[in-house]
Amino acid sequence: MQDETLPLPILSPMLAVAGGKQIRHGFFGRHGGVSEGIYRGLNVGLGSNDDRDAVAENRRRVTNWFDLPVERLATVHQVHSPDVVVVDGSYNGERPQADAMVTATPGLILGVLSADCGPILFADAQQGVIGAAHAGWKGAVSGVLENTIEAMIALGARRERIVASLGPSISQENYEVGPERVDSLKEMNPDYAAYFSPSPKDGHAFFDLKKLTVDRLANAGVQVEDLGLCTYPDEDRFFSFRRTTHRSQPDYGRQISAIAILET
Repeated sequence: MQDETLPLPILSPMLAVAGGKQIRHGFFGRHGGVSEGIYRGLNVGLGSNDDRDAVAENRRRVTNWFDLPVERLATVHQVHSPDVVVVDGSYNGERPQADAMVTATPGLILGVLSADCGPILFADAQQGVIGAAHAGWKGAVSGVLENTIEAMIALGARRERIVASLGPSISQENYEVGPERVDSLKEMNPDYAAYFSPSPKDGHAFFDLKKLTVDRLANAGVQVEDLGLCTYPDEDRFFSFRRTTHRSQPDYGRQISAIAILET
């Protein structure tokens, strides 16, 4: 296994200048890991068929960037749900089925995995409350974003102080969906028609998951930032489930987006 580079995550400008308690965050891509083949780079996906030792080393490298041990990395078994878990000092490494986490406990890293879906990191740095959410279309329309915000508020965050940053995720021009998705979402809410643009294929459309995510966050009353990065075309930097599917590859890697309150 070859070490390409050290992990060098992408930072959100809004989160980086949030002020208040010391919070560190990063949207990690493929660079800096030891996985090989179709998983080349920093694959942290426990649900992938990658070598277990490589995945463990990649996760350790992520936590080293935070100057914290890998045992302090909290992730969940993501199932495209609206469910949020609160993580505290009793965290023991379990991965409950959920798609978001919040904490007010220093020294814990909240990490969400993605490979086209939206990774969103949240912070009220003044109060010292953070969150991380994984939002594909199912999670977004079922309320995982709003539920994360409410869970942060329950820990003492103020809605107007929360900053939410959307990391690397698939863009509309690369996200074509079939008529069943178009019809089901429009039936769910006619306003969702605004998130589709025509496709040359009959009944198909291009879906703007990014705009849906940003709009829901803004409507929830928090400060929003979209890093404007698409996972699909940038094979050097990001894993992409859809790219893998189009190539008929057997599996795909997952990148991690993570945030932590540091001990002072």
